[in-house]
Amino acid sequence: MSQPQLLLTVGEIAKRSQTKVHRVEYIIRSRNIQPIGWAGHARVFSRASLDRIASELSRMDTERSNPNSGRSVHAGR
Repeated sequence: MSQPQLLLTVGEIAKRSQTKVHRVEYIIRSRNIQPIGWAGHARVFSRASLDRIASELSRMDTERSNPNSGRSVHAGR
């Protein structure tokens, strides 16, 4: 028998990612990540969404700690 699909709220994603809810909200909005459904007034997201959000948070943290990585620097400025 197959396992039921994991459904995560924004708060649960923040807990599992060990970050603040507003950072998760920012990633969801800026990357246009869509919920797979609703539980009352709460949006619910899949495990794939959790993985994508965690990856984006990690990328943001890397860029923040090393501002010149991954960004082009304009010569002559």
